[in-house]
Amino acid sequence: MKGLFKKLVGLTALSSLLVLSACGGTGEQAGSDSEGGNGEVVKADVGVVSFITGSGAAYGEAITGGLKLAQEEINAKGEVEINLIFEDSAGKQDQALTAAQKLINSDNVTAIIGPTLSTEMNVVGPEADLSGVPIIGTSTTAEGIPQIGDYVFRNSIPEALAIPASMEKAVEKYDAKKVALMYGNDDVFTKSGFDTMKKTAEEMGLEILTIETFQKGQSDYNAQLTKIKNYNPDLILASALYNEGAVIMDQARKMGIDVPFVGGNGFNSPEVIKIAGDSSNGLIVATPWYGEKDDPKVQEFVKKFEDEHGKTPDQFAAQAYDALYILANALKNAGEADRDKVRAALAETKDFEGILGNFSFDEEGDVLMDPTVLVIEDGAFKVFE
Repeated sequence: MKGLFKKLVGLTALSSLLVLSACGGTGEQAGSDSEGGNGEVVKADVGVVSFITGSGAAYGEAITGGLKLAQEEINAKGEVEINLIFEDSAGKQDQALTAAQKLINSDNVTAIIGPTLSTEMNVVGPEADLSGVPIIGTSTTAEGIPQIGDYVFRNSIPEALAIPASMEKAVEKYDAKKVALMYGNDDVFTKSGFDTMKKTAEEMGLEILTIETFQKGQSDYNAQLTKIKNYNPDLILASALYNEGAVIMDQARKMGIDVPFVGGNGFNSPEVIKIAGDSSNGLIVATPWYGEKDDPKVQEFVKKFEDEHGKTPDQFAAQAYDALYILANALKNAGEADRDKVRAALAETKDFEGILGNFSFDEEGDVLMDPTVLVIEDGAFKVFE
């Protein structure tokens, strides 16, 4: 049904654009200062719901940096002019929903970027979809996010695609037979990552020795790690946000656990290295982003981001950067800042060449892209061979 709906909306939008072109007219969304058609600049307000303060503020900082850099470049080109309106979710469902509702109820807001966490998108996505506001998750990787509705998209590789890629390479490299699992059981994102890890381990015929759980903000993992150490696994599969994940690795290494960790998407942050130091070595993750890639677009982005922020951009900055470019491309193709037409244009995104690589949306608004498997060695992410 979703694919059929998208095709119908796409045909309607195309017909509207043809009529506008033939008549030489332009269209505007009520309350918007957008200009459409005939080569004029398409102006749009884009809302952003992000994890700006609180325990996961590094996510929000990276996302904000990536968005602002893309905004500056896009506006300078003169085809699309985007005004970003930021709202802080602090990583909380209720605050994310309140922030999103504020943006949704503004007639001038054409689309929304965010929120940061899948657990936030689970409440924000339905609201945006019901209101007919296109929304793009740049870091929401839990299963089922685009299936929330026709107006919900993401450009972040889902755990269901990334985790099997990293697990397969790790199992092959270390000839692993036995694994231990750890995950945060109070978060949709980390629970979804665990589900994928468990399913993949079972499909690969791995012996699951134990499954250990924890909560956000936990600081002592001695009980879980002692149990894991006694089982002597070949690999530890962990689904966690970077704060908890880094502490888990640090405590594990101090306890003498030296086996590799395979992490979910929450580990894809330099903050893991910053917090855990040498204890982060041996962490294996899959990601669409690799800052050392020999690609002029990638290196230009890295240089600009480093010049602006004094540090290397991570996956979350890169995904946010590409997401705004994808949205800008949809605005250009739609011809005006109209929510329905932008949604239809987003759905038609195919073979977009961004800094993450070749990107397309499938018929449900999910990602079509191949991940890269990385490992932390000597305090840096490197391609896992």
